[in-house]
Amino acid sequence: MAEQARAQQEASARQPRTGSARSARLPRDERRAQLLNAAQEVFVANGYHGAAMDEIADTAHVSKPVLYQHFPSKRELYLALLDSHLAALTDLMLGALNSTTDNKERVKAVMRAYYHFIAGDDQAHRLVFESDLINDPDVSSRLETFNRTFSDAVASVIAEDTKLPPMEAQLLGRGLTGMAQISARYWLETNGNLDLDVASDLIYRLAWRGISRFPKET
Repeated sequence: MAEQARAQQEASARQPRTGSARSARLPRDERRAQLLNAAQEVFVANGYHGAAMDEIADTAHVSKPVLYQHFPSKRELYLALLDSHLAALTDLMLGALNSTTDNKERVKAVMRAYYHFIAGDDQAHRLVFESDLINDPDVSSRLETFNRTFSDAVASVIAEDTKLPPMEAQLLGRGLTGMAQISARYWLETNGNLDLDVASDLIYRLAWRGISRFPKET
């Protein structure tokens, strides 16, 4: 019996401990991506104020020290996640805008890209535009940078084609980008009751019928 107990103890000692399994080393970029994915899940489920670093660490299957090595605070973790999503959305919108020189097709491409971004990752959209931290200065400044970058690019096309003054072109650019954001957020609330392509096409047609009233000037 003693020998059996000793054998069991030795076998147990050879088993990997939970802590060491949780803290298995990964390349820095992979670990960072893992932590950001876990943080997004927790932030979307609980909101910023309801999220806890303990839960984020558990969701990522890492220890808190590992989490804090990469992100010293919950605020820094949230801002890093926000930066990541806004960068991806900016690249997507500018890519759609520059995908053609046909302005009608440009409007269609931008609206469709925005709706597909939401459909592909509605959690990212909720995190960016529906956060309970949205009035924080660092968060609002990042959102304004995104909105300004996107609308400036649209306004640049409008000004070049119509020869409208910069302020007027900028107002139209803000209006078009706002149309995409507000309508897409409403579409998200329909929970799939309205087909994605139907929804984006409706907004594209509305936007184009408005902006095409400003004729191109050569």
